[in-house]
Amino acid sequence: MVIDTLKEKLCINKLIATKRELLQVEGDMIVPDSKPDILNTICTSGTVCLYKKEILDDKVRLDGTINTYIMYLADDEKDKVRGLNTSIDFSETINVSGCKEGMSEMTETKLKSIECKIVNGRKIALKANLEVEIKIYSNDEVEIIEDIPNIDDIKILKEDFNVNSLVGMGETRVYAKDTLSIKPEDNAAEILKSNVCISDKDIKVSYNKILAKAEAQIKIMYLTEDSRIGMINTKIPIVGFIDMPNVTDENITDVNYEIQNIVMKLNSAEEHSVYVEIEVGIKASVYEEKQINLIQDLYSPSRILEFDKRKITTMTNKRNSKEMKQIREKIILEQNENDRLLDVDAIPIIEKESKQNGRISYEGNVEMTFIMESTSAGVTTRIEKIPFEYALENINNAERTNADLDIEIANQDFIIQDGGVVTSNIDLLMNASLYESANLNIINEIQDTGERENEDYSIIMYIVKKGDTLWKIAKKFGTTVEDIVRLNGIEDANKIMPAQKLFIPKYVKIGTSNRAPVMANG
Repeated sequence: MVIDTLKEKLCINKLIATKRELLQVEGDMIVPDSKPDILNTICTSGTVCLYKKEILDDKVRLDGTINTYIMYLADDEKDKVRGLNTSIDFSETINVSGCKEGMSEMTETKLKSIECKIVNGRKIALKANLEVEIKIYSNDEVEIIEDIPNIDDIKILKEDFNVNSLVGMGETRVYAKDTLSIKPEDNAAEILKSNVCISDKDIKVSYNKILAKAEAQIKIMYLTEDSRIGMINTKIPIVGFIDMPNVTDENITDVNYEIQNIVMKLNSAEEHSVYVEIEVGIKASVYEEKQINLIQDLYSPSRILEFDKRKITTMTNKRNSKEMKQIREKIILEQNENDRLLDVDAIPIIEKESKQNGRISYEGNVEMTFIMESTSAGVTTRIEKIPFEYALENINNAERTNADLDIEIANQDFIIQDGGVVTSNIDLLMNASLYESANLNIINEIQDTGERENEDYSIIMYIVKKGDTLWKIAKKFGTTVEDIVRLNGIEDANKIMPAQKLFIPKYVKIGTSNRAPVMANG
């Protein structure tokens, strides 16, 4: 007979798999007829646009493009510095064991580097190195037994758990557009390089909606018609709404931003502007912190109960943190008096992660690319690395804690002093998402298969073994913890010792529904 139970539904967002993989994407760039031959490349910049993701059985397919700019030295006496723009398309299938069609994902793709090889004056071979991290989640609705009513002699062992139940998931696509002005005296001829990244991420929750706010940080280096180099450094707001029923400001929300396409073009010289359009995918997951009183074991002194357990893994103690880290460093560039620092690209890279003594530590470098212009050498680049360390402190169960650290360049300032000394002032915004993994034992359907057989004793003596608890002993002999405690005068039911002698009373039926122990002599 199946025992009637009271059940509660719990939505479990379970991390199925994490896969980090390095990809190489190759392509060729042919110089248009309107531009001079290539003598040498100066620098290459790019932005990854991931416009399609498909989850298959044990595989994830990614489709995207790398929007690439190449600044080069022309093999021409008239034109010195020129720029090329191309897109490197890719379609990659990554093996991810355990993922199934219908599951959800969070994907982060970083452009580590782009290598250029001059094949001839009209052709460049490109090789882009990408780092892809894919996290696959299953969203399962689980029924847990909350209580067993109307049966008075079932003994239940419960344990409290804090879990993060999934409230919902949603996504939207937004377009951040703007026309960026350049100096009135600059008649821009072409774009030399471009960098786009998303920063200043923020979340607001209200009226069953999630308001996701961020900024697209844009840097554009351009060449004027009279061969001067100019810069645009600005931000475009990103605003997206995601419908999410039952969401409150007490919920924990994770939001992921992903650049899916970029359009960037110079307007006519008379307009002195650049049109920029960025397509951004925004995905949100919302969690509710719940405390559940979960049944871990049960038995009846008078009935034979059968049940099975299944183990599930879920998230608990989920939280987000933000912290600013300042980097102050002096770098000697050995500039001449007339040299000019055109631009600095700063990219934070995590090299090492470790967990110990209640902390999660990170070591990395801020890779800085200085682009300089001199009367003698023209436009050149130089790469410097500034090391940094960071730690998430006071982490309980650090070994079991999963931490995703996202680093933004919140602010950067460079002061050039005499002798080519550059003081770098960089503010890193450390965005951390943390959670612990909790293993839950879920009891399924409970069957009552009949009465226990009567034992031929009224009381016995038992010697406690290593690993015993009063619960285990009571269950083994079909009695109750309370009766063992009362008969033996035990003060603390959680403290019994190996080799300790206990008297175990028999539990017998009195009447039709009540049961009580019989204390027999001898």
